Amino acid sequence: MTAVYTVRIAEDPADREACFAVRKEVFVHEQGVPEGIEYDAYDGGAVHVLAVRHDGAPLGTGRLLTGEPAVAKNGGDPCVGSLGRLAVTRQARGLGVGAALVRAIEEAARERGLSAVDLHAQTHALGFYERLGYEVYGPEFPDAGIPHRAMRRPL
Repeated sequence: MTAVYTVRIAEDPADREACFAVRKEVFVHEQGVPEGIEYDAYDGGAVHVLAVRHDGAPLGTGRLLTGEPAVAKNGGDPCVGSLGRLAVTRQARGLGVGAALVRAIEEAARERGLSAVDLHAQTHALGFYERLGYEVYGPEFPDAGIPHRAMRRPL
């Protein structure tokens, strides 16, 4: 079966805006994350990925942090990228979009010479990331009032 979507690096301003629109829909409207903390100083230097339907409608997004921003998130290892802000629109859930976004972020990390990818998963999503090869470490912690756990996968 042919995929009904494609995943690409969001390189132009329109793609970046589509990424932010998906995040607003999922995190701000659905999950109640305050809009003031959803977007941060890391967005400007992040690698953003975007999943779009063949008619161009955005379906999902995620980002990869590298360098100092990643070190700040992952506990100090400059060889580890930080996957974050993974969001899939309600109508696209169950189509494999989230897994495709994670794999695209991992590929971007490999291309940048990173040895692993770290992330902070909402606890309800732990099983999703475990199926993709991520392992939990450290205690549960709140982020935007939502319980999270740190996870990592070697590349």
